Amino acid sequence: MIALLIASASALFFALVGTPLFIRFLVTKGYGQFIRDDGPTAHHTKRGTPTMGGAVIVGSVLLAYFLTHLLMMATGSTVGGPSASGVLLLFLTAGMGLVGFADDFIKISKQRSLGLSAPAKIIGQTFVGVTFGVLALKFPDDAGRTPASTAISFIRDTPVDLAFAGTLVGAILFVVWSNLIITGASNGVNLTDGLDGLAAGASVLVFGAYLLIGIWQSNQNCGSPGAGSVCYEVRDPLDLALIAGAMCGALIGFLWWNTSPAKIFMGDTGSLAIGGAIAGFAILSRTELLLVILAGLFVMITLSVIIQVGYFKLSGGKRVFKMAPLQHHFELKGWQEVTVVVRFWILAGLFVASALGIFYAEWVVG
Repeated sequence: MIALLIASASALFFALVGTPLFIRFLVTKGYGQFIRDDGPTAHHTKRGTPTMGGAVIVGSVLLAYFLTHLLMMATGSTVGGPSASGVLLLFLTAGMGLVGFADDFIKISKQRSLGLSAPAKIIGQTFVGVTFGVLALKFPDDAGRTPASTAISFIRDTPVDLAFAGTLVGAILFVVWSNLIITGASNGVNLTDGLDGLAAGASVLVFGAYLLIGIWQSNQNCGSPGAGSVCYEVRDPLDLALIAGAMCGALIGFLWWNTSPAKIFMGDTGSLAIGGAIAGFAILSRTELLLVILAGLFVMITLSVIIQVGYFKLSGGKRVFKMAPLQHHFELKGWQEVTVVVRFWILAGLFVASALGIFYAEWVVG
């Protein structure tokens, strides 16, 4: 538990102190956000605000994770060194963040709304996702548990196994399945990141849930002495909880500067990294389908875009919402930006609370 506190506190410190330093660097270089002309007119005042702040979030988490393990090993703690699950999750987070960084850099350097071309962005995300998917089925522990499983999971692995036709087919289908989750989560966070503090605040709630899930799965792990019959087959739950705590700390530190009026935006660097991390937690903690509820705000906002685009094409130009994603619809209805953000945080909290309730109820019933 000491390791969790160290990781969370150090990530908070790194982000809180590192973000203003990064802001000064970006201002010096003239790297500011490009604002689309077809967005809400109130957002035009945000043009030039430093972006790519996700680099601070990712950097703070990486520093906090490895610093914590270094301290734990130096003091002879039983926590030990980095785990396979932890390193894979950080690879996915940093890899997706790197793709987002390239996208952001092109946007701000050329002052346009288009960064990486669609094929280049897809190739980058696919490379990171496929590498993660392949490696997640390797590195078994003493009990033979790998970081991920070919079984589709809800609160734990279900009887639906993608390896129904053999190991090779299962591995291929798992890579496809995991990439669908990664793409969906990263796009969901990316679409949500349109108002000051909205994506960062909602993500803190999701990672807070994974912190609790990781601690619970560690206490009720099938590999722990005295584990009950309703235990969890998760390879490294405590290390996943450590990263979740670090993500919470880093995002809170960043949110201090990202709240309205934002001094910096996370950009695609942050939204893709956060989305990748959320997907990684779902896959590695065996809560893939629970993610639909846990990240319900991101799902709701993504659906608003799908509905808007689909109806626009089918109806010949009519719209369901004044503007998509959903948060901009309420802005155009007259809600103040801060009002939209806080109310959407409340919705995110309700989704997270519902998912945690289902998670705990399943254990109680079992």
